[in-house]
Amino acid sequence: MKPTIILAIICLSAMTMAQEIMKLPPPQKEAGKPLMQALNLRESTREFKPDPLPMQKLSNLLWAGWGINRPETGKRTAPSSRNTQDIEMYVFLQSGVWMYKAREHQLIKVLDEDCRKLTGTQDFVETAPLNIVFISDQSKLQNYSEEDKLITGGADAAFIAQNIYLYCASENLGSVVRASINRSALSKKLNLKGDQRIILAQSIGYKK
Repeated sequence: MKPTIILAIICLSAMTMAQEIMKLPPPQKEAGKPLMQALNLRESTREFKPDPLPMQKLSNLLWAGWGINRPETGKRTAPSSRNTQDIEMYVFLQSGVWMYKAREHQLIKVLDEDCRKLTGTQDFVETAPLNIVFISDQSKLQNYSEEDKLITGGADAAFIAQNIYLYCASENLGSVVRASINRSALSKKLNLKGDQRIILAQSIGYKK
């Protein structure tokens, strides 16, 4: 075997071993208030306690937002245009930046640093315990015009954000969706590709 091939295999193995995975507990699908009560309580919150969410609540929230609710087909709790499932959820915690993998219901670490302040222009984003950034992989939107790609990505992200809003209302958590983001700086930090477009961000935590 050529030395270059051996070196490539070693590097690939090292990258695989170094990739940190956060396994989430199964979502509690019976948790929270009934839908009509959650709708009545839904509101935007911009002041958060710094306390991190328990792992179970994080699991429930991510599944409610964009989890798989029909394992036989891989379809999700929120719709997407033509089931393209173009939205990727990046989860910003004090422990680093993670990407939600719905099929495995787990988080894969993307960056090993606290980047919450990059998720928005408001002061509270830096101390909110959880920020989620919705990114549309527009390479999945084949045969769409450029305008329709942006509209579709926006709609698909909004469906997920509303699911999260309702989960938060059902569990007495605060949440707010935001469009004020330095997209250029955040894209650079995440090393996004040209087809990956930052759509919205959402801050979540216990209300002050």
